[in-house]
Amino acid sequence: MTWLLALVPGWVKWAAVGLAGAFLLAGGSYIAGKHEGRQAAAVEALEKSVEVLHARNKIDDEISASDAARLCTNFGLSNDEAAECVRRLAPPHAEP
Repeated sequence: MTWLLALVPGWVKWAAVGLAGAFLLAGGSYIAGKHEGRQAAAVEALEKSVEVLHARNKIDDEISASDAARLCTNFGLSNDEAAECVRRLAPPHAEP
């Protein structure tokens, strides 16, 4: 088997080694780039989730601080519908 390798000129052996090294380097670079892309996508998704949660908390705080009349006004209802809305949203009055 080694006699067969002896028949191949030296420059062909070096070219084959260089080509194999290039393939290994390209494969490693591809895998590293793919990993970096996944990491970047995960970070971007996490940042978007945090933004959405902050916006949701802001809206929740705004709604919690509003009274029934203000909430019904924000719905754009007519006067009769707004009155019904306030009646339904207002907490019941406990009578002693």
